[in-house]
Amino acid sequence: MSDPRPANAPDVLAAAGHPAPDRLSPDQDDFYAALMAAHAGLDAAQSHALNARLVLMMANRIGDLAALRDILAAARSAGDKP
Repeated sequence: MSDPRPANAPDVLAAAGHPAPDRLSPDQDDFYAALMAAHAGLDAAQSHALNARLVLMMANRIGDLAALRDILAAARSAGDKP
């Protein structure tokens, strides 16, 4: 499958210096395509609401507060970089 991500899509974990291994390969592109499909046809408010539900559902699945705090910090710091 070809990479559905834009050519300039950031590697958020690498940008944040996150040490977690890539556990999604080789399915990462399929996940990204499914994520984009889930957002297809939604307006901005609906898309934000979907993201919020996804975050809460994934946090519940992970279930480890320390890991979740690390993920939040990594995501926040990745967003601060150009």
